[in-house]
Amino acid sequence: MSNLTTQATDETFDDLIKSDSKLVLVDFWADWCGPCKALAPVLDDIAEDFGDDVSIVKLDIVANETTADRLGVRGIPLLIFYKDGIEVNRSTGVLSKSRLANMIEKYL
Repeated sequence: MSNLTTQATDETFDDLIKSDSKLVLVDFWADWCGPCKALAPVLDDIAEDFGDDVSIVKLDIVANETTADRLGVRGIPLLIFYKDGIEVNRSTGVLSKSRLANMIEKYL
């Protein structure tokens, strides 16, 4: 995990998405998930490029299944975008950096 991302837990998740004035992008992942590992460097690049405007939060669905279940996470990697604490978009699967950047720019 990059030092530009924040690791969430069941206990910290709600505060992390509600307390940030930036767009919050949550990556739901698991250690055993190959596509999640492929997405990780893309998210690191996005964190570097959009760090002033976007917060990247990662939530391990195995260690934090309460939050994953509550949000209906069924497939990973799953990215959920939050603006002012409200979900504005979801995307399942690996995205290219350019596609993810285009999605982010819609909410900035």
